[in-house]
Amino acid sequence: MTYLDLGDGLIITVDEQGDPDAGAVLLLHGGAGPRSVAGFATTLAEQAHVLTPTHPGFDGSPRPDWLDSVADLALAYLDLLDTLDLRDVLVVGNSVGGWIASEMALHDTRGRVGRLVLVDAVGISGEIADVASLSPAELGQLSFYNPALRPDPATLTDEQRAAAAANMRTLATYAGDPYMHDPRLRRRLRRVTQPVLVVWGEADGVVTPVYGRTFAGAFPDADFELIAEAGHLPHLEQPERTLAAIQRFAKP
Repeated sequence: MTYLDLGDGLIITVDEQGDPDAGAVLLLHGGAGPRSVAGFATTLAEQAHVLTPTHPGFDGSPRPDWLDSVADLALAYLDLLDTLDLRDVLVVGNSVGGWIASEMALHDTRGRVGRLVLVDAVGISGEIADVASLSPAELGQLSFYNPALRPDPATLTDEQRAAAAANMRTLATYAGDPYMHDPRLRRRLRRVTQPVLVVWGEADGVVTPVYGRTFAGAFPDADFELIAEAGHLPHLEQPERTLAAIQRFAKP
């Protein structure tokens, strides 16, 4: 793990994998936390230099009081890319991570972001499941196509339950009001100049493929790809298909 001090009390925890001389990928997790993208980061790192930050406040990491919005996170990660002097970065974001990626592209004035991949992203409207009101079993049913991959609440320890609840509180701080979106974001996305790939699990019950197609349509230059037999986390359920879609998109 690397700890980057970006000033004003903000320290970002970053997991770094792969060849530093390869193309850079910034991988942004969703509300399920950094563990939900850890395996995919390792897969991506076979051909890229992958940076996976933990959003401050998740998994017990410190969060300064002033950092309380998705836009704040987007600017923080642009500062991170500035600090590392990385350019033409492929930014991949799942769920709220996709929203952060979109905001990064909107605010990138230094050529740090090269391409975007949004994986079952939120951000353009509140037409998504109210995850905070769902039981773990209900959320698992909406999130996963394969029942075998749905977390079994009975196997969770008290510590794991407490950690998950804390992550949900942090998510609510960043994206709770208005719920999981910015009403102004959709019309602003026409200003994004980077190529975009929107990847969506066909069986996502948290955010439907219709939402995904609408998201893709808001960008001037975006492709949409549906991943069969996958829900809200296609990089977990169908990592090979998801990776193939990203590789086709990222190929020069």
